[in-house]
Amino acid sequence: MRDPAEAAALRVGGLTPLTTIDYPGELAAVIYCQGCPWRCRYCHNGHLLEQETSDEETIAWDQVIEFLGTRRGLLDAVVFSGGEPTAQGALAAAMRETRALGFKIGLHTGGAYPQRLRRILPLVDWVALDIKALAADYPALTGVPGSGEPAWESLALLLTAAVGLEVRTTVPPDWDQHQLAALVEALAATGVDHYCLQRCDPTHSLDPGLHDQPATPLRQLVAGLDTSRFTQFKLRGAGY
Repeated sequence: MRDPAEAAALRVGGLTPLTTIDYPGELAAVIYCQGCPWRCRYCHNGHLLEQETSDEETIAWDQVIEFLGTRRGLLDAVVFSGGEPTAQGALAAAMRETRALGFKIGLHTGGAYPQRLRRILPLVDWVALDIKALAADYPALTGVPGSGEPAWESLALLLTAAVGLEVRTTVPPDWDQHQLAALVEALAATGVDHYCLQRCDPTHSLDPGLHDQPATPLRQLVAGLDTSRFTQFKLRGAGY
């Protein structure tokens, strides 16, 4: 059932009208939701971090849903990304409206709010979960104490949910193979099937200290790591 008043509260900071890479195997649009509780060092979407922005910096939900109405039969799915989509209470209503148009629903999340994630899962077909590090190492990346526990709780929730799941890690340019190996082993031990390592582009990162820092190529970092326990393992990013 459409709830236009509730969905209209969704703060949208951007819209990609067509993508082939943000929902595996589907033609999709991506809705970028404003707001995130974390301040990750390598974040390149700094303009999406603050939930409260001026109206000139956001796209009205009515415009978004009108656009999606013109793409029925042309797109397969709509992905809610961010920022952190689950930071907004209007997300479920927006997903219901989008689903009513016949689209599959994808979600990109860092897992910051596992209980909110649990409530919206019946509306979602596929999730990309960003696991940044071992739980104890999250504060050094996010700037927020205790941020690792909810992320790993979200992982445990999704591993038992009836939704498609890809776990992703963006590799900071200052990581070494030892740090990556510990994370890969921990994720494999939980039963993660589909795992993707993403190359970090530090050019516009939140931490200016990373802007000119060279990164070890992902192919070099994963050499010698046992990734055979994943059903699907990918590297993503320009030049890896």
